[in-house]
Amino acid sequence: MNKTAATNVANVLIEALPYIQRFAGKTVVIKYGGNAMTDKALKISFARDVVLMKHVGINPVIVHGGGPQIGELLTRLGKETHFVEGMRVTDRDTMDVVQMVLGGLINQEIVNLINGHGGRAVGLTGKDGGLIRARRLMITRAAPELEVPEAIDLGHVGEVSAIDPSVVRMLEGGNFIPVIAPIGVGKDGAAYNINADLVAGKIAAVLTAEKLILLTNVEGILDTQAQLLKSLSTAQAEALIADGTIHGGMLPKVKCALDSVQSGVKSAHIINGREEHAVLLELFTDQGIGTLIGAR
Repeated sequence: MNKTAATNVANVLIEALPYIQRFAGKTVVIKYGGNAMTDKALKISFARDVVLMKHVGINPVIVHGGGPQIGELLTRLGKETHFVEGMRVTDRDTMDVVQMVLGGLINQEIVNLINGHGGRAVGLTGKDGGLIRARRLMITRAAPELEVPEAIDLGHVGEVSAIDPSVVRMLEGGNFIPVIAPIGVGKDGAAYNINADLVAGKIAAVLTAEKLILLTNVEGILDTQAQLLKSLSTAQAEALIADGTIHGGMLPKVKCALDSVQSGVKSAHIINGREEHAVLLELFTDQGIGTLIGAR
């Protein structure tokens, strides 16, 4: 390494130092999904980011999705999939596949990746230790031809009713990295598939996390000129929802971020998981790479 390159490395470390000091001992909840979960280089990049965070004293908690992988296996099994308002109708057979993919294949792959790069990850579903209590999600759909809104049962699709973070705190205290599949359990013992963004937001709130980071396949929140908005207050984010600037697939992510911040999380970040080392760039650099939503 020549002198210029060595100086650049030193400058990067000096820039990161105040952030490392500020976040030491804090919990950061990361929703892991999208391209970052399917591209080999990005998977390795993410694992290294998480291991580095743990080694400098930050407590990462990972919540992962897996919708495309579930869909792929269902197709291979010849199981037809139906969606209502973007949510997969999940009968008992489909839920068996969901549990196998989320709680087994994907969860263990993430655990193995982190452990293979020097971390100490432990895989969980929301069923373990009563971590995620769930209830069946019912949606209503209004249509001009209907006199009253239609109630739609999505089967084993759930929403969070309660979080018991005891098992997560125990793992953090033992210097482990929790990796959580978003499967909850109902009062009747039935398993429910829950949106991973929502689970990450609820867990971040209950843990009073320093940050919630949502990895996506876009840069962050864009204005009407398609320019990245680097920082927003909750009031500014709500105004952008009201005027339609935030819409489509970004809308539920921003609402999740808002809910977490309004529930005590210091800040929520929506970042581009297609960037290598996206988490480190957002946490430890002055510029960051995505959109920060804070309470100010």
